Amino acid sequence: MPGIVETFFNVEVIAAAWPILWHGLLMTIGLSFLVIPLGLAGGTALALLSTVRHQLLRWPLMAWVDFWRAFPPLVLLILLYAGLPFAGIDLGSFGCVAIGFLLNTSAYYGEVLRAGIESVPAGQTEAARSTGLSALQALRHVVLPQAVRNVLPDLLSNTLEAVKLTSVASVVALPELLFEAREAQSVTYNPSPIVVAALGYFLLLWPLVRLLSRLENRAIAGRR
Repeated sequence: MPGIVETFFNVEVIAAAWPILWHGLLMTIGLSFLVIPLGLAGGTALALLSTVRHQLLRWPLMAWVDFWRAFPPLVLLILLYAGLPFAGIDLGSFGCVAIGFLLNTSAYYGEVLRAGIESVPAGQTEAARSTGLSALQALRHVVLPQAVRNVLPDLLSNTLEAVKLTSVASVVALPELLFEAREAQSVTYNPSPIVVAALGYFLLLWPLVRLLSRLENRAIAGRR
């Protein structure tokens, strides 16, 4: 037992690595506050475009969403970071992560919101239009609020995945939590910084996990 504590919970190593681990945690939080709104904005745009029933838009939109959902985000980040400079485009670590996450997460958010929009009965739109609202106003004020409520657990689940996905930003040398933990481990030759990083992700995501469980239980109770 003392050997395990010394190896994975070394207080001296954690104390020495804490400043850069804290910096990495702040970077992860800041990155999450960037990529989640970007993904939601992009996903909302894709969901709204899906309401346009025209073949010239529908099939390219489906292909776009399917492609970015299937494309591995790790490969995408490496391609943006290591491939674009050969074309004379250097976005930097932060720019590559922002664009890569926008393309990936917006596709997932878009599918969730599209399902939410389709779950709202058509009669809701017709009733809103009968009061004098335009199609866009009916979508914004009547359909979207109900759609978001219907798929809120799925939106939260995607948000959890997006925050966890920020850990892959370490491959493009962005100093987020995992990157800093690996740097500390390489210097100290001790895995304690990685353990602290894991605990940091847990504490960051656990409130969302509990909220998601509560919403799911409420949805199940509402069906009974």
